[in-house]
Amino acid sequence: MRCVRHPVPSRRRRSLLLRVAGITALLACAGRAGADVGPDAGATEPAVHPTLLWTMAQAVPSPEWLFRGGAVHFGARWQVTPLLYSFGINRKLSPWRSFVAEPLVRHVGSIELFGAPEYLALGGSFAKSWLFRGGLRAYFPLLHRGEYLSCSIGGSAFHVRDRGGSAYEGGLYTLFGFLGAQVTYSPAAHFRATTLSLSLRIF
Repeated sequence: MRCVRHPVPSRRRRSLLLRVAGITALLACAGRAGADVGPDAGATEPAVHPTLLWTMAQAVPSPEWLFRGGAVHFGARWQVTPLLYSFGINRKLSPWRSFVAEPLVRHVGSIELFGAPEYLALGGSFAKSWLFRGGLRAYFPLLHRGEYLSCSIGGSAFHVRDRGGSAYEGGLYTLFGFLGAQVTYSPAAHFRATTLSLSLRIF
């Protein structure tokens, strides 16, 4: 019986084979990494829900100034968002938020249902100094998907001193939506006023 001896690869050939195998492995890894790059890369649903820290942050009011009848009145505004729909969010994530909405989810483009109790130093009793407002507001990004600058327009209905009315508003926001300024105008005959609010929002 005759034995057949297979040729042993030379050192140069073995070195070339190792290099080819190494390059193939690198390309395979790069291909897998490249598959995760894109607008939807690493998209996972965030766990957004009210916490104690969030509740404490919402208790901090935004200052405002009410211009009415030639006088200026100081006030404070709180705001809650029962429901928000983001039309600019990553399509792999849910566009709906309730109460807790990440700043970028809001300012990348969204529509929210909001409520805003306000305390106004109008004089008179403490109970007569409250204004309750509810309405709809839409946000649009202006610079860097709203992180640097965004705007909003909206409308609301309000109740103050046993009477109701409507108002229109516009706003500009910066610093990832944390800081903003809103101007609200009420044309109601019994409460014609313009309000300038310094908006401070943490989620």
